[in-house]
Formats: sequence, C-alpha cells, structure tokens
Amino acid sequence: MFWLLTARRRLKELGILGMNRRNAAYILDHNPRHLYPLVDNKLTMRDLCEKIRVPTPAIYGTISRHSMLRRLEEHLGDREDFVIKPNRGSAGRGVLVLVGRDGKHFLRHNGERLRLDQLRQHLSDILSGMYSLGARPDEAIVQQRVRLHPAFEPLAYKGIPDIRVILYRNEPAMAMLRLPTKASNGRANLHQGGIGVGVDLASGLTHHAVQHNRMMMIHPDTGLPVIGMRVPYWGEVLDMARQVAEAVGLGYVGVDIVIDAEQGPMLLEANARPGLAIQIANARGLMPRLAEIDERARRPRPGQHQTASTEENPLRRCA
Repeated sequence: MFWLLTARRRLKELGILGMNRRNAAYILDHNPRHLYPLVDNKLTMRDLCEKIRVPTPAIYGTISRHSMLRRLEEHLGDREDFVIKPNRGSAGRGVLVLVGRDGKHFLRHNGERLRLDQLRQHLSDILSGMYSLGARPDEAIVQQRVRLHPAFEPLAYKGIPDIRVILYRNEPAMAMLRLPTKASNGRANLHQGGIGVGVDLASGLTHHAVQHNRMMMIHPDTGLPVIGMRVPYWGEVLDMARQVAEAVGLGYVGVDIVIDAEQGPMLLEANARPGLAIQIANARGLMPRLAEIDERARRPRPGQHQTASTEENPLRRCA
C-alpha cells in the first residue's frame, strides 16, 4: 500500500492528469453530453467543418445499407486509391487504406492484395457495428486518401502522421505528433506501436518521443532523428484546432489534424474523450497547463486593465 501512495504522490508532483480526474473535473464539467453525437459522427463533423470553412478529406460516398454492397463496384467506379472507414468508429479501428489497383485487386500499403468480395466483407462488418462506438449499426465512408507531406517523409513508415492537439477552454493545452511505424503496420496509432512525439506549442518543434512508453530519439524504421523537427503549418494547425474546438462547444477536446502534401492542414476528427498518452509523449503532465488556463480565464479580459497587444503570449510558457 505504501508504494501505491508513493506512486500517486509522485504523479501528482509531476502534474500528471489521471483518467478519473480527467473524467470528473474536465470531461463531466466541461463537455455537455448532448454534444457527444456531434464529434462521434464523422459525417456530422464534415457538415460542421463545411460551415466553418475548415478543410477535411473529401468524402466520395457513403454506404449505409447492406443492399448497396451488391453494387459496390459501381459505387467505387475507377478510383485508384481511397480510404474506407466507419462513420462512428474510434482509435483507427476499421480503417482500410487502399493505395492503388492491380487489375481486379485493390492494393494496401504493405503490398497486400484484396479482392472485391473482401472489401464487401469489410464493409459489411462496418455496417454491422463491429467497429462503432457501442457496437451499434453504422455507415461506411469512402474518403480521399491524404498524401504524405515531404517534411514527414523521413519520419513516416508507409503511412500518414497526424497531430493531436488537446484544447481546454478553446486554448491549446498540449500537442503531439503521431508517427506510423512498421510495428503499427503504417498506422499513426500509439497503442499499435506508433511513435508519440511531443510538440512545443510555441515553436512547433518536436522535443521528446516515445514508443511503447519508452523514450527514443531515432525512428526505428528510417534511422533518422524524430527530435528537433519543426511541424509544417504549425500556426495554421493551432488556429484550426481552436476553430474546431469553439465550433463543437466542448470545453475539453482532442482535435486530430493531418497535413496533406498539396492541401495543407485538414481536420481528421475531434474527440470528446481524448486519451492521456500525450503526457508521456511530452514528458510532462497536463495539470499545470490546465491550471494556467483556468487562472487566465479568471482574469479580467484584455481591454479592462490591459490591451491585447500587451498580453504575454501564453504559449511561450509551454516550451
């Protein structure tokens, strides 16, 4: 029992936000339950993004009924590459990335060849709710495949990195870059072996990285450093994250953004229950930053005692 109390005390000293406190003090208090369906539904989020003019990967079509699978070849047309994903999925489950065709076969990034009937089966699983929140019947989305930005070529193994920004009261609190690896099968998923890289909010520079909760500096597949890289479009990434957080109305939210080689930053999704591994990627806890944002929210607004131009840039203290 003593070691448990000691561990808890140490986590508190480090400012680590635990799941219970996250749920009780931030999600329950700041995320109205009636707004969850908005961020849990990718099609609804796409509609919202169109209204606020936030770019998202193009949606080529949706499949909502099993009967539509009989005409799947017609629905797909002659598209060479695209992504299939569940509308109400989470954590990347059920996402299938297809990079090209070889005759009647569809190609995955690892060279695997899929027949049309295999695509039908995967889509049928999505419709049946195999990957959806609560295992409820779902829709399948056929979406644009994002192109890898040249800045990420040394850091990505057969996949597309994404950026997670956690925002509290519409202010960025912490950010990380998620890199695909061979272990994660080309997915930017930390639980499957992807790399989490902490990003300094003020500069956009990567400063710390972990894989399987172990600190690292070199990408295991490319042999190149993952520390000291500046994330492209960093100012636009933070602006987009703020815009999305304000539009969805959640006080504590994770916003996932991808950077396309031609179109720049694009929203992937928002999350009402963002995970806590971002603290490990940044080698620091969320609690001090959240307390700082709370304190600033209690201060008089700019113009009452000082002008906005004289305010300190809050991100400068997050380095």
